[in-house]
Amino acid sequence: MIDVCLLGTGGMLPLPYRALTSMMLRYNGSHILVDCGEGTQNQIRLIGWSFNPIDVICITHFHADHIGGLPGLLLTMGNAERTRPLTIIGPKGLEKVVNSLRIIAPELPFDIKFIELESDREEIEMCGLKIQAYRVNHKVVCYGYNFVLDRAGRFDVNKARALGLPVQYWSLLQKGEEVSYEGQTYTADMVMGNARKGLKITYCTDTRPVPVIAEYADKADLFICEGMYGEDDKLAKAKENKHMTMREAAELARQADVKEMWLTHYSPATARPQDFADMVKSIFPRAVVTKDRAEKTLNFEE
Repeated sequence: MIDVCLLGTGGMLPLPYRALTSMMLRYNGSHILVDCGEGTQNQIRLIGWSFNPIDVICITHFHADHIGGLPGLLLTMGNAERTRPLTIIGPKGLEKVVNSLRIIAPELPFDIKFIELESDREEIEMCGLKIQAYRVNHKVVCYGYNFVLDRAGRFDVNKARALGLPVQYWSLLQKGEEVSYEGQTYTADMVMGNARKGLKITYCTDTRPVPVIAEYADKADLFICEGMYGEDDKLAKAKENKHMTMREAAELARQADVKEMWLTHYSPATARPQDFADMVKSIFPRAVVTKDRAEKTLNFEE
């Protein structure tokens, strides 16, 4: 299972009732943070999650509302006596940007490993998940992210027995390892069924609606997408600033046939995003106009 929390839902600047957009995932003891605007630490505290298990931070792009809270977070992690390395993923130039921010957080008791994205599409395996980055269309270089948990097929006991393989080797095959026994080599495909449906979370913000988003979000269990403007008459402004309206986000969700969509990254001028819920649901009924600290646990289908 994967725990998801949308820490904040605001764009551009934090408000007294709405923090800046960021998200955290928990899986198998690891935490992955996506974006870190100012105030992200406070949101993590409010949900009762911990800073120390953060293994990876994914940055979508280098605008202040998505990365300005990073120096404080790094200091907090250092003050918690963290020593194991931290990985930060983001667009090309990431190391220079982060090290510039670290002028106010120069000494840390842990190393930072930087993975800079240069291609339009990249895939990295970390923390037991596939992290898929895909370039979107904003005023600066910006990436969306998929977090994919694959699920192996069922172990076929009868096939294992028919092979004459002792029980103590079965778990190795279940893990995908190759086994040698009495001069024979056994592989996982001999005893495992077809792969089952896993879990996929798609996160996308600060972009115009482009086909690659629907492609990566296809059949996602949870699609988190920006809905900067609720009013249809803000479409021209959305195009000018390379953002997305709630209507456009809902149409993407419908096109991708996702299980559920959460809207986020609301304009500071949008005081009541819920006012647009009926319109959004008329396009995509499984849409949620979220609030800060929305949480969900995703489980495998039986």
